Amino acid sequence: MTTPQIIVTFSGLLLSAFVAWFFWFAPRGRLHATAGTSGLQEASITVKGGYSPDFIVVKAGQPVRFTFTRQESASCSEQVIFSDFGQSAQLPEGEPVAIEFTPDKPGEYEFHCQMGMLRGKLLVE
Repeated sequence: MTTPQIIVTFSGLLLSAFVAWFFWFAPRGRLHATAGTSGLQEASITVKGGYSPDFIVVKAGQPVRFTFTRQESASCSEQVIFSDFGQSAQLPEGEPVAIEFTPDKPGEYEFHCQMGMLRGKLLVE
């Protein structure tokens, strides 16, 4: 291989590694849901090209309320599903929608749109 071929190949490998890290392995910002005086853990989530925040930490055995506000018209974001908890909600554009449940078991759980393209994680400690 010539020097330019080695440089191009090495650059392509580095770029591929960066793309994989950025989309799949980059550390996510975690949001710890805030607990009010009633013990209800709350978090607000914006839906616009994904969920923001998309990683939420809560305590097991305490009720949670997630308020989703959809700020886009893409059909994929019309619904959010917490399949492990049997919860889902329609998300009309521009209107806050609350979902409440009590996660009893510690673990990591996914929430997603009806097509599975938008994804988030719920960490129950």
